Amino acid sequence: MLYPELFKQLEAVRWNMETDIPWSTFDASLLTDEQAQTIRMNAITEWSALPATEMFLRDNRGDSDFSAFMSIWFFEEQKHSLVLMDYLRRFRPELVPTEAELHAVRFEFEPAPPLETLMLHFCGEIRLNHWYRCASQWHTEPVIQQIYTRLSQDEARHGGAYLRYMKRAIATSGDDARTAFAKVGVLMASARRTAQALHPTNLHVNKALFPHDTIQSRLPDPEWLAHWLDTQIRFDAVWETKVVERILHNLGLLLGQPFKTVQQLNHYRKELGRQLAAVHAPDPA
Repeated sequence: MLYPELFKQLEAVRWNMETDIPWSTFDASLLTDEQAQTIRMNAITEWSALPATEMFLRDNRGDSDFSAFMSIWFFEEQKHSLVLMDYLRRFRPELVPTEAELHAVRFEFEPAPPLETLMLHFCGEIRLNHWYRCASQWHTEPVIQQIYTRLSQDEARHGGAYLRYMKRAIATSGDDARTAFAKVGVLMASARRTAQALHPTNLHVNKALFPHDTIQSRLPDPEWLAHWLDTQIRFDAVWETKVVERILHNLGLLLGQPFKTVQQLNHYRKELGRQLAAVHAPDPA
């Protein structure tokens, strides 16, 4: 089981919201209304760890080890929402999200293959780590800069934990896991070709609720994410390249061969698919 070791590792580096955030250094002159509004939207988005956890527990009912790890992931992700709301409560109380706004992002996700979902969220942690690092540089108020740095470090550790479960999946499920990881990896490393940001909070997850079946579509401002990335924190091609490189690097280590480009990963995916098809093809005899 991975959960006991991951618990110890993450417990050792867990930060305290009261003592590790330098609240006393807040400088009101360095926080703009525009910046405060983005903190509000991120606080609501982080609250969506609640329906994601419900999805993970439902779709991994046969995996008690991974389900137990969700207790860590859920706690730390909800703390992200809480610390952003605490920042607003202290310094911009009129912008604290309402309970109704938080509850709006809690809805049922359709069942999905657990291996694909694991890979999707692994890539999501890498992307969010880079988004928050970029946001920390865009903000000018020192307390929120440190908060975003803390959050980005948590997301990186979560990605590392997911990677451990992905390695275990390859050991137990072999090419089925490799196929799932390569397929989703090609999708998540191809953001330059899509009109929207590729992150779990921006993907459709319930056909019956379409088009209001993404987390972002249920925010007070559904267009916020694109504006935040493109116009505000300016998550440009340089940052996006860093995300793609991290996804490809980790997949290379996981799958046992280097991938310098998405095209190389896609070639691997297709070749693996051909091999699996040959194995499962009916015997002519």
